[in-house]
Amino acid sequence: MSSLGEMDMAPEADCAPGAPHPRQTATLFGQSHAEQDFLEAFNSHRMHHAWLITGPRGVGKATLAWRIARFLLAQPVEDDGGMFADTPPAPDTLKLGHDHPVYRRSAQLAEPRLCLIRREWDAKKSRHGTVISVEEVRKLNSFFHMSATDGGRRVVIVDSADEMNVSAANALLKTLEEPPKNAILLLISHQPSRLLPTIRSRCRELRLGALAPDDLARALDAAGFDAADQSDALAELSAGSVGEALRLTNLDGLNAYRDLVGLFSTLPQLDRGRALKLAEACVGAANADRFDLTVGLIDRFLIRLARAGAGRPPIVEAAPGEAALLTRLAPDSFAARDWAILQQEISARAQHARAVNLDPAALILDMVFKINDTATRITR
Repeated sequence: MSSLGEMDMAPEADCAPGAPHPRQTATLFGQSHAEQDFLEAFNSHRMHHAWLITGPRGVGKATLAWRIARFLLAQPVEDDGGMFADTPPAPDTLKLGHDHPVYRRSAQLAEPRLCLIRREWDAKKSRHGTVISVEEVRKLNSFFHMSATDGGRRVVIVDSADEMNVSAANALLKTLEEPPKNAILLLISHQPSRLLPTIRSRCRELRLGALAPDDLARALDAAGFDAADQSDALAELSAGSVGEALRLTNLDGLNAYRDLVGLFSTLPQLDRGRALKLAEACVGAANADRFDLTVGLIDRFLIRLARAGAGRPPIVEAAPGEAALLTRLAPDSFAARDWAILQQEISARAQHARAVNLDPAALILDMVFKINDTATRITR
C-alpha cells in the first residue's frame, strides 16, 4: 500500500512511462457516460460501497477513479437523518479545482482519507513487485482505523485489482463483504473476468470504452504530446488507448509499423535480409522495449488481417500501402480464419517465450517465417 503521507521517488507502478500520473491528469476525455452514471447514482442516493471500473488499458480508468475519489472526499456526508443541514445543489460534474485542498493533498499523496493500493517498489531489486500482496491489502485495517477519527468519507483505490494474488483478493473480499461506514472502494480492472466472481458480484461496474480519434488526440495533447497529424493512425494501432498511444509515440511505433508493413509487402517472397535486420534490432537488454513493441505490432497486424478478411477492413490505414496489403493477404473469410488461428498461436508462443527467456531474435524470425508460410498457402 502506498503511503499517502510520503512521496515515493521510485517509478510508479500505476503510471505509463512518460505520461503524467492519473492523479495529476485534470481532464478525462471520451468517458462522459461513465461520469454521468456515477453522478446519477450519487445524486439519487443510490451509492454503492464498491465500484469496478473496467475497460481496455489506457482509456482513462485510473483517471476516472481519481476524479471520483477527489469528488467524494470533497462532498459533505449526509447525517443520520439522511438530510444535509443546508442541502447543496446536486453536483453535475466530478471536476474539482486545482486549488481545492483535497486536490492538492491527493496530488501529493498526502490525503489522509485516501488509500492507494498498488504493486510496491522493491528497492533491493530496483523493480516493482509482480503482484499486489496480501500484506498490502491487510494494511487497509490500519488505514480505516486511523482515518475513522477524521470523519467524512474514506476512499480506497486499487490499481489494478487484476494484479492481486489469491490471498490478497480474499483479504479484499472481506472488506467488500463488511465495508466500514462511509467507505468507498474503487477497483480498477483491465480484465474483470480474472477477478473472483464474489468480488465482481459485490461491485457496481462502470465500463469505459476505447477512445475515438478526436478524443485520443485531445488526451495526447493534454499529456504534452502533439499527435495532430498522426491521431488517426495512433487511434488505429492503439485501439483507442491513450496509454498504448503514448507508448507507441515514445518508441516511434508508427515508423516501426510502417517498416513492418513494408517487410510484409514482400510476402510470400519474404525479404530475408529485412527480416533478419528486424530480429537483430530486438536483441539485448537495451532493446527490450523494442522487442515488446515489435511483438505487439506483429500481433496487431495479424488481428487487422483477420478482420479485413472477415469483411471488416480498417477504416484508416495505419501505414502507407496497408489497405492493399490486407486485401491481398486476406481476400476472403477462409483467409481470415487462417490469420485468426495464426494470431492466437503466435500470441501464445510469445507468452511462453517470455516466460522461458527465449532468444528475442529467434522468436521474431519464427513469427515472420510462420506468417510467410501462411501467406504462401493463401496466395498460391
